[in-house]
Amino acid sequence: MLKGFFERFRKESPSPHNQIQPVIIPRNQHPISRDDINQNALKVLYRLHHAGYQAYLVGGCVRDLLLKRRPKDFDIATNARPEDVRKLFKNCRLIGKRFRLAHILFGREIIEVATFRTHHEKAPELQGKMHHGMIVRDNVYGTIEDDAWRRDFTINALYYNIANFSVVDYVDGMHDIKARLLRIIGEPEQRFHEDPVRLLRAARFIGKLNLTVSPETEHTLNQLSHLLQNVSPARLFQEVLKFFQEGATVETFHVLQKYHLFEQLFSQTAACLADRHTKKLIEEALHSTDQRIQEEKTVSPAFLLAVFLWHPVTQRVLKTEYGHLPPYVALEKALQNVLELQTKQLAIPRMLLVSIREICLLQHHFNHRHGSRPYRSLEHPRFRAGYDLLILRAKAGEPVSELADWWTQFHTGDTVQREQLLKKASQFPRIKKHKKFKKPRQPSIHK
Repeated sequence: MLKGFFERFRKESPSPHNQIQPVIIPRNQHPISRDDINQNALKVLYRLHHAGYQAYLVGGCVRDLLLKRRPKDFDIATNARPEDVRKLFKNCRLIGKRFRLAHILFGREIIEVATFRTHHEKAPELQGKMHHGMIVRDNVYGTIEDDAWRRDFTINALYYNIANFSVVDYVDGMHDIKARLLRIIGEPEQRFHEDPVRLLRAARFIGKLNLTVSPETEHTLNQLSHLLQNVSPARLFQEVLKFFQEGATVETFHVLQKYHLFEQLFSQTAACLADRHTKKLIEEALHSTDQRIQEEKTVSPAFLLAVFLWHPVTQRVLKTEYGHLPPYVALEKALQNVLELQTKQLAIPRMLLVSIREICLLQHHFNHRHGSRPYRSLEHPRFRAGYDLLILRAKAGEPVSELADWWTQFHTGDTVQREQLLKKASQFPRIKKHKKFKKPRQPSIHK
């Protein structure tokens, strides 16, 4: 059955001798209205069209408009070459090596314009430009049909034509939109090998759009998580940031686990997920993140990464040679070790690493509730993120509920209330300040 399915795709794959007639969905048979399209995107579409070029909205924006969701970005595909686009727009800059793109700038807003591309197999000059089966260069221009068949999933291969407001469908994507079905275009194993990040994109779409997965796509998803080891840590980190911004992080977290992708991103955290506190902590943080996205508030990647890495850090403190050290020293060393290992999977920028470290170290500082220490913690630039982690730890079942309640009262209270809380805290035993360890001096050798 699957063999027949793949053969159908090979047969239908575009070639100079086998042109596929697209399905054209006229304006009166789809819900996309120009009122829902970004005005700057419309300006770009119309200028390309009036200059004699084909101009289409494509990809996620068309998918989201058909699903009656608000797109974040509006991408455009055209038969105009990047240099031609630059001639039409003074506010244009060309970027990219693997993908040569035109960015049209409207203040801080960017409308991305891409020239139709063909599949690498049709371009002899791309032979040998593969690495671990991945395409490392893909700058060969083609037709709209070529462009449709080289996209990843059918739901992302629909084109909105500004010339007559129709939707152009080469891959039966409209059917899959209506069925809320995720289906990769072409032979699944080959397409995931070409770009393993498609595995993460699949997980993101499944979680974000609540999609079911076609059998042949799901079968391959279950087998190929190891391909992510061939992707650069920098690119993987960018994909993780997208997860945090989608507003469906809880669902996506479960999808990543289901297809064994999470361990390729956070292997240390994955090893701790059998502990109910670890999973509960992550899910509580992700629920909070999704709520913030829905309320159009910002989210902090450093905070979420600190949540993901908190239990690997504490487990390392308990189960390694750090256990005999003073608590703060052990926490510092465990943090350093965990962050070093994590950056081998994700290229977390230095600024975020500093923030993650500070958020985690605040968990120790919160135990100090005597004298001026609480006031110093309150003034720490990462106090709010550290406090939020403390609250989530309490919700997840860690034995810090009393501490979390105390800090809630302290940071929301007035001067009198804070002094009362400090007086109450004086009844608790003080935590001894650790001494700094100095390396023993090497004995001098006298001749």
